[in-house]
Amino acid sequence: MPITIAVSGKGGSGKTSLAAMIIRFLLQHRGKTVLAVDADPNSCLGLTMGTPPHGTIAEIREQARTKTPDNTGVSRVQSFEYGIQQAITEAKGFDLLTMGRPEGPSCYCAANNLLRQFLNKLSSSYDFVVIDNEAGMEHLSRRTTNNVDFLFIITEPTPLGIATAKRIVDLVKDLPISAKKIGIIWNRTETAKNIDSIETIGCVPFDKAVSDASMQGKTVFDLEEAGPAFSAIKKILEQELNKG
Repeated sequence: MPITIAVSGKGGSGKTSLAAMIIRFLLQHRGKTVLAVDADPNSCLGLTMGTPPHGTIAEIREQARTKTPDNTGVSRVQSFEYGIQQAITEAKGFDLLTMGRPEGPSCYCAANNLLRQFLNKLSSSYDFVVIDNEAGMEHLSRRTTNNVDFLFIITEPTPLGIATAKRIVDLVKDLPISAKKIGIIWNRTETAKNIDSIETIGCVPFDKAVSDASMQGKTVFDLEEAGPAFSAIKKILEQELNKG
């Protein structure tokens, strides 16, 4: 089974940039195969990695929900799996799966059940699965494999950031998932805040190159190896993965 790293946090916390740095570390410093799952409705992970998505799972799920049986001999399950395979964007060392926006008021139960089954099978082909979630983590709650090895909550040391981190931890308790390790990565700071019952994993200092890359349309692979943000992510991951 792959090691699953889920990244969560509110919009503007730098969550997607750090998720992309995690993927870069696993590719360049561990030589591992990675399935990158963009589960944030804003769908920015692929752009941050320089890999625009071909399509989204939300589009495939909508097609599967409305598809009527035909006489071609292709079952709905086969059609759905084929659609997901087509939506996977292949890149150097990793594949990208973009979830897209959550479903609307219609019933998606059958399509979601197919999605659970296929994602479980798909994930087993990789060494790591890195999931960039929104703060609500709706897509994470739909996984058939409910065990997450690491849940990194990305936030800043502000009252709103602290409140968001607490809310995410409370939300995890109500979801059908099990996270072996949950902790906060404080972003754009070198000073951690102490929050009762939530472990601090580490701090990532402010790095102007990260914001400049975003403004200039550059990718995470354009960042300097020795830059402050990527160096901090390397240290955090080496520390956490070596514990296992």
